[in-house]
Amino acid sequence: MSSDVPVTKRSVMVLFTDSTNPLGHRIRLVAKEKDIPMDVIMTDPNDLPEDLLELNPYGTLPTLVDRDLTLYDPQVILEYLDERFPHPPLMSVDPISKARSRQMLRQIETEWYPLVDVIMANENEGEVQQARRELQERLIQLIPVFEHKDFFMSDDYSLVDVSMSVLLWRLPILGIELPKSAKPIFDYCDKVLERELFAESLTDDELDMRD
Repeated sequence: MSSDVPVTKRSVMVLFTDSTNPLGHRIRLVAKEKDIPMDVIMTDPNDLPEDLLELNPYGTLPTLVDRDLTLYDPQVILEYLDERFPHPPLMSVDPISKARSRQMLRQIETEWYPLVDVIMANENEGEVQQARRELQERLIQLIPVFEHKDFFMSDDYSLVDVSMSVLLWRLPILGIELPKSAKPIFDYCDKVLERELFAESLTDDELDMRD
């Protein structure tokens, strides 16, 4: 659709994001998994368009616009898409499983992804090394969890796998190497990163992360 059509008048959802942001990547991946029509507007976080600033008072990425609805909390966006487009479901209907998944999603978003940001953008080498060690340790601690189920904490592919796969894709560019004892994680990577829809979700910049 022509770019001069107001965002709130477009016939499909509009996602403002940038080409490497893991928060935006997982939303794009959910859209692929559910075959959701979505216009993705790649946006420079340092030069936000006026229409985005008018819709999102925080000026943050990613931002999802669905007609008169604007969402800018990434986890809210994920759950909104999963509920509005229920097939295939990416969240358990069981309250206990759902609560555990939400807790893990929040942990990945608020604790793990910020470590990615530090490694990618911080110029203080000491802080980069500390973030790299911390992220590596968190993954190693979860080796038994990767081993326990077909997917992460579940027998079915879920929003947690979406968030985890986006992180694991970035490990090479983050300079994080896992020990041989992390075979369950390597096996998990083979399972989720080789999905056809995951490949379709990647931007050119994200593809370059593994060149």
